This record gives sequence, structure tokens and C-alpha cells, in this order.
Amino acid sequence: LDGHKGWVLCVVWSPDAELLASGSMDSTVCSLDLALTLENMSRCFLALQDTVLITLPCPQVIIWDPREGSRRTHLKGHKKWISSICWEPLHRSRSGQSERLASGSEDCKVRIWHARTGRCEFVLSGHTKAITCVRWGGEGMIYSSSQDRTIKVWSDADGSQVRSLQGHGHWVNTMALSTDYALRCGVFDIRRKTAPSTPGESKLLAMEMYNVAKRDRPEKLVSGSDDFTLQLWEPATSEKPLCRMTGHQQLVNMVAFSPDQQFIASASFDRSVRLWHASSGNFITTLRGHVAAVYQVAWSADSRLLLSSSKDSTVKVWEMRTRKLKVDLPGHADEVYAVDWSPDGTKVASGGKDRALKLWQN
Repeated sequence: LDGHKGWVLCVVWSPDAELLASGSMDSTVCSLDLALTLENMSRCFLALQDTVLITLPCPQVIIWDPREGSRRTHLKGHKKWISSICWEPLHRSRSGQSERLASGSEDCKVRIWHARTGRCEFVLSGHTKAITCVRWGGEGMIYSSSQDRTIKVWSDADGSQVRSLQGHGHWVNTMALSTDYALRCGVFDIRRKTAPSTPGESKLLAMEMYNVAKRDRPEKLVSGSDDFTLQLWEPATSEKPLCRMTGHQQLVNMVAFSPDQQFIASASFDRSVRLWHASSGNFITTLRGHVAAVYQVAWSADSRLLLSSSKDSTVKVWEMRTRKLKVDLPGHADEVYAVDWSPDGTKVASGGKDRALKLWQN
């Protein structure tokens, strides 16, 4: 999928699996019709969903009409490039559809947008340095990490700050929630044969899936930092970390809970991916194979496979049963900054310095 004029830095599927958001240094957001775009791409495949939302990071976000391919509106407000984007969980939405998204920027602010109307609902101000990551939780909280070494917790109702988590000794680069998979999938479950027929049904099912994933326990959050460590938190109950996870020899660029909440994967500039027990934070093993910094990781829906993208221009697939490399996905011409697995488990999206967004069939 060509279209970005700058490096692609992040790709994220929407909770209803109909949109794909990608962030780039050209600082915009757009949505394309997959059926039209994939027609002329011999190495791509027919997508299950009809539309893609592409977001690029700069002072603006552009929303396109996915049916006509026309530009609908601009989301303007950020003063510097957009570093992170995330969707509101489906069960938190007012209509039962993917409508609101959060964008974090180098301008130290997080903006909450209504993606369909283009209106900025409120701005989250409080960080003193660039925003590095944004996560939207299932209990009405938005989490933002920053180069100011803090993680801030905000109310998604009015944008007020709830608490500030401090503990890292350097920039906080990345965060993940234990319920991330349920939040991003919304109504999609690989075991279900039919989808809800109305937005109301979608919202109720999304709430049901979230409650099952939550397991009557508060959400956990894991963070990764330039101080080479991970920290495990329970933000709803404490401002102190549950544990500190050490072992990486260089900065931690990304962390991710497995969908079954058994494992945490971390990607580091030390060219490795590490696995940890999600409940205790104890170290399990190291996955080695990349020959340069590892930028991102992403889990398959069944937690059996793990993706990693790297400066070495490859995407690798790791098998959790053997904890060995399963397959290499070459094809990018330069560093691969972003990778994500679609919620239905059928496709992988990757983007990088070559300005290309590639789709892979599972």
C-alpha cells in the first residue's frame, strides 16, 4: 500500500477490524478502500474487511471516505508529529462503532478526536516532554507515556488526570495492557461464526468479551523504557510498580501481553525479543535471530505465534510451542518500524523506512 510520503512508524487495527491506522512522519491519517488498492498488488491478498484507515503523524490527521476514496476532513491541532495513536474500546463507545481515537504527539499533548466528525473533544495536557505511547483502557482510563519519565492516567469522560505513575529512570517508550486483545477486538472472536447485526449488539458483546478477559481483576499495565527495564503496574489500585523486570542490554522499544494473558513479549535495541510471565514478571527465555535492533512485536489471536520487526529489514514469526523461529518475512527494502496482526488473525501489516505498508496472509 503506497501513499505515505514519510517513514511509516506505527500500524494499528481498529476494534471492529474494519480500519487500519498507520502513523508516519508525513503526519496525516487517511483511509483507503482495500478492494481497490489490492487489485494491482500481486504480492498482496484479498482482505476480509473492506476499508483501511491510514494515519500519518504530523500536525494533522486526514480522514478519507473509504467508499469513494475522497478526503472527508482533517484533524488539526497538534503542533508536531504524531507519535502514537489508539482507538477507543468498542464497549466504551457511545454508538457501538469505532468513533473516537486518541493521538499522542511530540508537542507533549494527547488529543481525543471524533474520527467521523473531525472534532477534537478535549486535550490532555500535563506531560513536559514528548508523548511516546497512548493506550485506551477498558475501565474509562487513558494512559500516556512520555520522555518526561512518567505515565499519566486520564479519565476518558472529561480528560481530567487521575494519577501519575513514576518509577523509570529514563524515557518511557512503550506500554501495553493485559486486556489489550479484548479491547482491540471489540466484537470479533475467532471462535464465532457470525457477527452482531446491530451496533447495540456489538457494544454488548464487546463488554461481555472485555469482562471475560478482565477476569474480575484490575487491568495490568507493563511499560518499557530507555533505562533497559520493564515495569509491571496495576494502575487502578496503586501508583507503585508491582515489579521491575531486568535483563535487556539496551533500551526497550515495545512490550505486548499475549491475548491469553500468559506472557509478555519485549523488543529491544539489543537485537533480542524476551518473554516474561505476565502474572509475576519472571523471565522465561530470549528469542534471538535478528541482526539489528528489534522495533516492535505483535501476537497472533491464539497466542501461538509472535511477530517481530527490525532494523535488519525483516519481519520474523516465532512459534511459542518451541520458542524458535518459524518463518522469515522478507520484502521490505529498509528498516521495518511497525508490525501488527489483524484481530481476526488472518493478516499481518508491516511498515517501515521504505514508505511501504505491506500486508501478509497468514
